[in-house]
Amino acid sequence: MSGDVRTWGQGPEPALLLHCSLAHSGAWDGVARALSDRMTMTAPDLIGHGRAPDWDRSQDLHDQTTAHVEGLLPDAPCHMIGHSFGATIALRLAERHPARVRTLTLIEPVLFAAVAQDAQDAARATSADQGEEDLPGSDADLVAAARVFLKDWGGGTAYDDLPQAQQAYMSARMPLIAASHRALHHDSAGLLPRLGQVTAPVLLMSGDASPPVVEDILDRLAASIARSYRARIARAGHMLPITHPGPVAAEIAAHIRRG
Repeated sequence: MSGDVRTWGQGPEPALLLHCSLAHSGAWDGVARALSDRMTMTAPDLIGHGRAPDWDRSQDLHDQTTAHVEGLLPDAPCHMIGHSFGATIALRLAERHPARVRTLTLIEPVLFAAVAQDAQDAARATSADQGEEDLPGSDADLVAAARVFLKDWGGGTAYDDLPQAQQAYMSARMPLIAASHRALHHDSAGLLPRLGQVTAPVLLMSGDASPPVVEDILDRLAASIARSYRARIARAGHMLPITHPGPVAAEIAAHIRRG
């Protein structure tokens, strides 16, 4: 690990791994270790997470994060793997740089703008996502928002059962959830109109215990991406790269062989 970037493996093929909101690059450790014989993997801390730069509130969070990760794209075509918010960054980079992405794996991309408004409303009700203008400001409000968020989008462990340091880390980053609202719910980055620009084979992965909106999002992406494949991990929720690293890695390895 160097600074805000972790690396694993010594395989001949480069890969870039992008984590979810409220986590950090270390979230990929289990998956990366299982794939280390095939790839050399780089995982940055995304803006506002881990040791990465803080979110610049004068910028759009999705824009700033994309620019931050863009500088880490390998020169050779790479395997791009993203989870949740990180998957939406991976999708954006695959649209902008199709020649530099060999395969794309999107694990539960939370691009809520891809689905009907009633599904978006249901997702917001379980995510404590109220938009930047409604963000609670007090520490108590941020803790309450984190509790709601983790109920459906966590790894099955309640906020109050986490170590205190992890609680503090997550609640302090709840403003990033609100800051991602324009990109995720309104597609301010323009990802949906450009899905046809993705030329790499795409694996769309989910857990079968995740919120139903996830499958709706993947249905929309699958209908618009030329070469897409689906995988569902049994008894897994939204945090499947952390809770089920073995099955997730196995699906990625199969996708890379197929691609």
